[in-house]
Amino acid sequence: MTVEIRDTAAGDEADWRRLWAAYVAFYRVAVSPEVTATTWARILDPATPLFMRVAAVDGHVVGFAICLLHEATWVKEPVCYLEDLFLDEAARGKGIGKALLDDLVGKAKSHGWARLYWHTDEGNDTARKLYDQYTEADGHVRYRISFERGTSAG
Repeated sequence: MTVEIRDTAAGDEADWRRLWAAYVAFYRVAVSPEVTATTWARILDPATPLFMRVAAVDGHVVGFAICLLHEATWVKEPVCYLEDLFLDEAARGKGIGKALLDDLVGKAKSHGWARLYWHTDEGNDTARKLYDQYTEADGHVRYRISFERGTSAG
């Protein structure tokens, strides 16, 4: 099995939508078709700070990492927020999630980003087992007031 980590392409849409549907189902949320379409359009738009790296096996996308590059107040360099990382269930346990994270670490170093950060549910033991290989949880507690439309996220 050869895994290719690369930027997304317009032809990845069907695979991404399949994975995206499984991702939002995993988190027990509903994302409206309009928000999904907007997310896809943003991913493809080089003018937005949102970007996606994909893991492909035999020409099919089996995982994705959606990130947001942004400015920060404590550093001069850009900071990268890994918002969504997801793998097809059949692709798990094969090092593909690690390959996606390694790719982002490499991009951070080569592009001079100050930080790469993410969060996950406290009970997501599978993800935390991978993430703990990179760094310890930083002890921050997240607070969120939601005003978004098009999702049923809490």
